Amino acid sequence: MSDHNPVEGLHQVRAAIGRAATDYDRDPAGITLVAVSKTFPAEDIEPVLAAGQRVFGENYVQEAKAKWPALRERYPDVELHLIGPLQSNKAKEAVALFDAIHTLDRPSLAEALAKEIAKAGRAPRLLVQVNTGEEPQKGGVMPAEADAFIEECRTRHGLAIEGLMCIPPAEDPPSPHFALLGKIAKRHGLKTLSMGMSADFDEAIQLGATHVRVGSAIFGTRPKA
Repeated sequence: MSDHNPVEGLHQVRAAIGRAATDYDRDPAGITLVAVSKTFPAEDIEPVLAAGQRVFGENYVQEAKAKWPALRERYPDVELHLIGPLQSNKAKEAVALFDAIHTLDRPSLAEALAKEIAKAGRAPRLLVQVNTGEEPQKGGVMPAEADAFIEECRTRHGLAIEGLMCIPPAEDPPSPHFALLGKIAKRHGLKTLSMGMSADFDEAIQLGATHVRVGSAIFGTRPKA
């Protein structure tokens, strides 16, 4: 464990979200903090759970599967969000484990999720990831293809799409990316916007974020693998 105090980090982030909400005439209750616990062990997460945080983000199905079932036994009201890329062959495990999936971005995954949701009788909330910076190394549907893809998820696969997610390019000012995501969401009547991380959640809240994904500001820098 590092000397960083995650509970202190949590309180600071919550206070900053509250200030940003007030600054931009938003209701703080309309902004959900997703504490990004990927790569952090259960003993680092436990104090944050004890401090009342209940929504967490993980990047990998296997990692989440290894650490969350035991934590969930003690904190059954935890909400787990998958915020990393999802392989279609992991759809079954993802549907069983996660309450929300932020990274739906291709027809094969839509099909796999639809099949598993029908089988499991359990439907995680689904967000479509949009690659607003059109970066080849990143997941997400291209902005020009987002409308058709959202439509296909709804009509062809019968999926209830709740919102959109993006990760702006590290070197770009984030606001134009958040604004673009908001525009696409509006066209489809989508209310949920997962955008903003430790460095830019203030701008994201200004532009309508409903979910901000904050890891390092709470947990400190990630342990190097």
